Amino acid sequence: MTARAATGFAGRMPPRDGLKPGHAETLDHLDRLATLLDSQWRIPMTNWRFGVDSLAGIVPVAGGLSTAIVSAYMIKRAHEMGAPSHVLAKMVGNVAFDTVVGSIPVAGAIFDFAFKANRRNIRLLRKHFEGR
Repeated sequence: MTARAATGFAGRMPPRDGLKPGHAETLDHLDRLATLLDSQWRIPMTNWRFGVDSLAGIVPVAGGLSTAIVSAYMIKRAHEMGAPSHVLAKMVGNVAFDTVVGSIPVAGAIFDFAFKANRRNIRLLRKHFEGR
C-alpha cells in the first residue's frame, strides 16, 4: 500500500488548508459574490468601497429584496457545506439587519456603505472552516 493510499487520498491530493474537497472552491465563489455585493468598486481618492447592494438600495423595496435573495443563496450554500447553526444564525442576522435598515430611505443608502453583511458572513465562514 502506498503512503498516499494509506492517508485515504488515493488518486488525489489532500484538500487545501484542511478543508473538505470542494469547500475551498465554494468559499472562493461566495467570497467573489460578497465582493460584488458589498465592495466591488472604490470611490476615487478614498478608501470607501461599495457594491451592487448599495446601488440596488436606490430602488425602493425591490433593490433591497433582490440583494437579500442573493445573500440568502450564500447562506444556503453555507448550510450545504455544513456550517453549524450558530454560524448560520449570525449570517441570517447580518442579512436581516442589512435588509431592514437598508430599506430606510436615505439613511439606508448611507448604511449600506458602512455595514457590509456579506463580507461579514464570508469572514464568519472562513473563520469556521479554515479554523482562523
